[in-house]
Amino acid sequence: MRISLLGAQIDNLNMQATVKRISEMVSSGEVNQVVTLNPEYLYRAQEEGNLLELVNKSELVTPDGTGIVWACKMAGVPVEERVTGIDLMLNLMPVAAKGGWGIFLLGSAPGVAEEAAKNLADKYPGLKIVGIHHGYFMSHEEDEVVRLIKAAKPELLFVALGMPRQEQWIAKYKDEMGVPVSIGVGGSLDVIAGRVQRVSPVLQKLQLEWLGRLIKEPHRWRRQLVLPKFAGLVLKRYLFKM
Repeated sequence: MRISLLGAQIDNLNMQATVKRISEMVSSGEVNQVVTLNPEYLYRAQEEGNLLELVNKSELVTPDGTGIVWACKMAGVPVEERVTGIDLMLNLMPVAAKGGWGIFLLGSAPGVAEEAAKNLADKYPGLKIVGIHHGYFMSHEEDEVVRLIKAAKPELLFVALGMPRQEQWIAKYKDEMGVPVSIGVGGSLDVIAGRVQRVSPVLQKLQLEWLGRLIKEPHRWRRQLVLPKFAGLVLKRYLFKM
């Protein structure tokens, strides 16, 4: 079941159901794009219709971030739970290892994907990582990156290029790559590689992960300014009906 928030269609599935849906996508062999939707993207999409259109054309959209979960509640269409990019990625690893699915990691700075791949392989025995590539490639190099992915024939492609570039990149090349499931995962590779430490489970439980990120990465403060703007937009639209 899909719900609508500020024009975006979001799948109201918990983590378990989301993993099951992706498993079905892999089995189908068809090409699918998964968007892990956060407040920054959705706020920007209010002014950039192409971003909203991309979300609504995607085969699966998850509520990534407490801001999206809160906004859905305010809109009267509560979702079951938050399904973030990194949590979804990690929940898919044991399923991929068991099913023999090929994994391709794309993004982050040179060396990060290699470190993330090693850590994942150590943690999930039998995981088949068929390719890695950093995200510091120029536009004229995109065709070569696409060829590498196509040749590797992964079942799952994780793209860490940051929003909205990763979503736009997947949408542009997904048919050419022919990967059953491509997912934008933001800074997940940096965390898995150990380059960036995730905030404590306590802050996650208190829905203050944004605060933890800001403390650990002060340079993010400009991005965090979007959150009160997003909250104001949600209140205006759904509480005050303006």
